[in-house]
Amino acid sequence: MNRPRLPLLRTAGRMTALVAAAAGVLLAAAAPAVAAAPAGRYVALGDSYTSAPLVPTQVDLNCLRSNRNYPSLVAASAGSSSFADVSCSGATTEDILYGGDGALGIALPPQVNAVTSATALVTVQIGGNDIGFSGIISDCAEASVSSPLGSPCKNRFTAGGTDQLRARIAAAAPKVAAVLRAVRQAAPNARVVVLGYPAILPDSGYGCWPVVPIAYQDVPYLRGVQKALNTMLADTAAAGGASYADVYTPSIGRDSCKGSGTRWVEGLVPQNAAAPFHPNARGEQGMATALLAHLS
Repeated sequence: MNRPRLPLLRTAGRMTALVAAAAGVLLAAAAPAVAAAPAGRYVALGDSYTSAPLVPTQVDLNCLRSNRNYPSLVAASAGSSSFADVSCSGATTEDILYGGDGALGIALPPQVNAVTSATALVTVQIGGNDIGFSGIISDCAEASVSSPLGSPCKNRFTAGGTDQLRARIAAAAPKVAAVLRAVRQAAPNARVVVLGYPAILPDSGYGCWPVVPIAYQDVPYLRGVQKALNTMLADTAAAGGASYADVYTPSIGRDSCKGSGTRWVEGLVPQNAAAPFHPNARGEQGMATALLAHLS
């Protein structure tokens, strides 16, 4: 694949300047509590929710990867004997299986190549880019301007009686299953954990337009889409012999509508160092804590 790697929930082109401005904001993350995670080799696969674009400190500009993302925190807490974080912003299931290009246009091998027979733990957080969530957020934000109290986004994606986004989720399930098969083949004895995605929008109610520019009636719809994606990931994990770590539940009340000192996921204009509509350092910390609790 010869395309640039972009963050998962990329907004319209005008977000580039906002992302650059956010890079100057620093937010420290506390170390998670020690848990009984496997102490052998740990390999992290995933997209930008894993790599944590713009969260300090960025150690791989081609993949926009932070050394304070949840895999790094978990590896340090668990005392992993070796650690390979190959997560990359913009990654899809295809990038895990076949490779692609990073944000700088530098070619990347398949992420699954980092998984060896000696691997004790593999975490996988993937699927958002397979359903095109970056474009969904961008389209819904733009549509909200003309109808902030309505449901322009839902109307678009359910026109004709078919929910296009639910169909995309269904189509992504076998792709995630293929990733899990490849991981299991490479590391038959590893513990494999699939992570869902934390709450982007409030778990109830109608959001906070225009602070987070999603039309009021579209908020319940998009919330349902995200929950359907997480349900698909949980079901696919169970069918593929992996476990599922729920990071949505602990993120409730910490969505992008909350204050800058509370939220795990930033909004359109980040107030903590992170890409728009992506986890900040607090969110990465929260996912690390949830994963360690799952592993204990």
